[in-house]
Amino acid sequence: MASVFSKIIQGEIPCYKIAENEYCISFLDIQPIVKGHTLVVPKLEVDYIFDLPDDIYTHLHLFTKKVALALKKAIPCQRVCTAVIGLEVPHTHIHLIPTNHIHDVNFTNPRLKFSPDEYRQIAQEIQKYL
Repeated sequence: MASVFSKIIQGEIPCYKIAENEYCISFLDIQPIVKGHTLVVPKLEVDYIFDLPDDIYTHLHLFTKKVALALKKAIPCQRVCTAVIGLEVPHTHIHLIPTNHIHDVNFTNPRLKFSPDEYRQIAQEIQKYL
């Protein structure tokens, strides 16, 4: 069965897309731990990041860097942290988390909620810097 991310990639489930290329897609996390929390996902559905073919792994990380640099400009922060946990969805993905304090990267923090308009505005702000 296709993962929720594969369904997003195929357009079956909507998302707040940041960027996309032949190999990867990035979109806002709909249960963010901070404003701007973004996911970067390879289009190839592979559960564990280190099982990705080398070329897709490389594309994923170069794409992630591009999105992270835009994210840092759009959402003022000291750093954009990355996390690869991979337990909640069986499809490789990288979390990009705008961070000012170490506790910003705590996945047990309460999740934020934004309106659809706010999500669209955040996505558009990040896209301006791509």
